[in-house]
Amino acid sequence: MSKVAVLGLGIIGSIWASHYREAKVLAGAWNRTPKSDFPGWAPDLAKLAEDADVLHLVVADPPAVEAVLTATLEKLRPGKTVIQSSTIDPQSSSQFKALVEGRGAAYLEAPYTGSKPAAEAHKTVFYLGGEADLVEKMTPLLSLLSEVRFHIGTNEQACTLKLAMNLNIAAQMQALSEALALARGAGVTDAMFFAALQKNASHSGVAALKESKLRNGDFSPQFSVKHMLKDMRLASRSAGCREFPMLDVVRERLHLAAEKGHAEDDYSVLAKLV
Repeated sequence: MSKVAVLGLGIIGSIWASHYREAKVLAGAWNRTPKSDFPGWAPDLAKLAEDADVLHLVVADPPAVEAVLTATLEKLRPGKTVIQSSTIDPQSSSQFKALVEGRGAAYLEAPYTGSKPAAEAHKTVFYLGGEADLVEKMTPLLSLLSEVRFHIGTNEQACTLKLAMNLNIAAQMQALSEALALARGAGVTDAMFFAALQKNASHSGVAALKESKLRNGDFSPQFSVKHMLKDMRLASRSAGCREFPMLDVVRERLHLAAEKGHAEDDYSVLAKLV
C-alpha cells in the first residue's frame, strides 16, 4: 500500500494520521503550527512530500491548501497523488487540480462528513471527485478511515455537495436551537423535549449527535464555529446561491457566535445565542 503523508493536524487530521500510523502506512505528519510531540511528526514539509507517495491534505481553507501545494509543488511528479480533503469551493478545486496535474501528479478531491466521533470510529464518509480509476486506486487508503465513500463525479461536484451538506447541517442546528428555546421558555424539560423529538418526523442525525451537548451546555468542539462559518461563506460565493435566505441566516448567526467569542466552540453553541 502507498505511503501517505497527512498535512494538517487539526481535530480530524490528527485522528486520520493515527489511523494511518496504526496501519503502518504513515510516511509522516505535518502541521503549519509545529506539533513536535505528535507521533510521526515531520518538520520538513518538502522532504515529507518527497518521501510520501500520497499527500493527504486536511487544512483550514483554500488559502491554506494553496500554501501547502506551493510549498510541495516541486516534489510532485508522475506516480504521486494529492488527496484534497479540506472543505473548499469548486473554483479553487479546479485551480488546484490544474496545478497538481501540471506537475504530472494525480489529484483526488475528497471532502468528507463526520465529526470527531465518526473519525475516531473509522466512519468518516468521503465525497470523492475524480476519475474512476483514481478513486479505485485510493480506496485501500481511504478504507482505513471510512466505511462509506461516494464517488460523486467531478472534483467541482464533490466540493459543491460538501457545501450543500454543511448548509443543511447548519440550518438544522439553527432550527433545533430555536425549537429547544421555545420549549424551555414554556417550562418543558429538556428530557421531555428530546423524548418527543425522537418520535417526531423532524428528528435527525444532527439532533442525535448534539442532544447531549445542548442538554449539558458542553460546547467543546467536534466541528467548530469558525470552520462552519468558513464553509457558509464559501457556499455564499458559489454559483446560484445569491438568493438563499436560510444560507444568509445561518452565515450571520455563525458570524455573531464568532464575534461573541465562540469561534473555537462547537457550532451547536448557536443555541446559546437564542
